[in-house]
Order: sequence, then C-alpha cells, then structure tokens
Amino acid sequence: MKIKYLILAFLPFSLMACQSMQSSKPVSIMTEKKINEAQTITAYTWSYQPSGTPTPIQLHFTADHLGITTGCNNQGSSWKIEGHHLVTSSLVSTMKACSPELMKNEQFSSNLLNDQKVKFELNTSSVEQPSLIFTAADGQKYEFKGTMTPETKYQSQGEIIFLEISPETKPCTGVAPQTCLQVREIKYNDKGIKTQVDKDWTLFYDQIQGFQHRADQRVIVRIKRYERKNPAADQSKYAYVQDMIVEQEIVQKP
Repeated sequence: MKIKYLILAFLPFSLMACQSMQSSKPVSIMTEKKINEAQTITAYTWSYQPSGTPTPIQLHFTADHLGITTGCNNQGSSWKIEGHHLVTSSLVSTMKACSPELMKNEQFSSNLLNDQKVKFELNTSSVEQPSLIFTAADGQKYEFKGTMTPETKYQSQGEIIFLEISPETKPCTGVAPQTCLQVREIKYNDKGIKTQVDKDWTLFYDQIQGFQHRADQRVIVRIKRYERKNPAADQSKYAYVQDMIVEQEIVQKP
C-alpha cells in the first residue's frame, strides 16, 4: 500500500480521558480493559531497533494519533484498539532524503503499521519499562520497550520555553564544579515573531534531556519545563526536556 506524504505537526503527548460506561457488566469490563490499555500505551514512548539499523524506531501515542520517529522521516496515522488488535490508518510522512540504513527503519514501520490491524499484547510487569509486543501478519513478534513520557513522569504537560544556546560553554560550580551551557531566553508572539531576546548570556546549571551540545553550533531550542514534585537535595526544582530544534546555525571559530 502506498504511503501518503505530508508534513506532520506532531501534537504534545497526553493521557487518554476515561469514557463513561453505561452498558451491561460484560461490555463494561471489556470497555474498561480497552481504556486501561489505551492509557498505558499513551503513557509511554515505545522503542524498537530493527537489525542492521543505527537508531531505534520510536512510537509516540496521543489519544487518537500515532507518531513514528524513524531517525530521518517522521510518520503518523490515527489509531484505535479493537479487541486484541491495534488498528491504524494509512501512514503520512515527511519527505527528507535518508541513508539506506534509516530507510530500513521506514520500511519496517510501514510494513508493520501502515493501514494495519496488528495483534498486540502489553506486558506491564515492570512499570519502569513495560513491553508492547506486536505480532506481524507472518507471525513474527516484535517487542517495543516503553519509557515513561515526561508528562507521565512529572504528572503535568510542562511549560514551553525557548532558549538560545551558545556554542561556547563555561566552567561553573553548582553542587560541584561542572561545565555549564550558556543560554538566552527568547519569547515569540502567536505569529512566531520574536518579541524578546535576553541581551546577556546566562549560565545554565541544569541538564536538558535529549539535547546534545555542539561546540560549532548555535541553536534555538523549544523546551518543555516540568516542575518536580519532590526534588532531591541536589536536584533542581525543574526538569528540562528538548521538544524540538527551532533554529540552528554552524558557527566558524576565528
């Protein structure tokens, strides 16, 4: 089946709201089971690395949308649960040129999840890392490992902030001597126009989950900032998670 190509705007992760159950007891039990499965699926990011590929495939579920990160192009579709099956629509995808190795990831996810009704089972014996196991049409099983989404871990949607990050880091001292990023906060209006850029660089003592600093690159990063409920004595009040790169520029050193 052909995949429809479209530039995707993936929505933030969210937990599926519970539905009212007014039917008879057997139907209510089945409906409750389906809701519990959907809540579990949306509470995690699911990863699997096919053989011979350099990076894992990741599945991101919201209440009605499945986003697939392949390492190059992003794919997506609607999804629902029918019995013991995950039902997906035709995948849509971005259209970047990819290496042959990453194309294997796209081919794998397309074969498994493009307009399919694929049998699945959840293994939640480990809350920290459950498994989502798919059985393909040929009977082959594929085990995706779950990692809690930040929304699940911190029990909030997070505050969106934008930071410009300098190529140059600085030595600093927090709990102990360390190396700090240099950042400036940026604000945008509803039309995406910059309305404020901090004049001076500020030392950033925390870590940004998912961000990899490069000494030859200036970037603006959209970040989700989550408030920790009970931070440890040596922890910041906030946890920072990279949401997306907004701008990036290679900087030539003099």
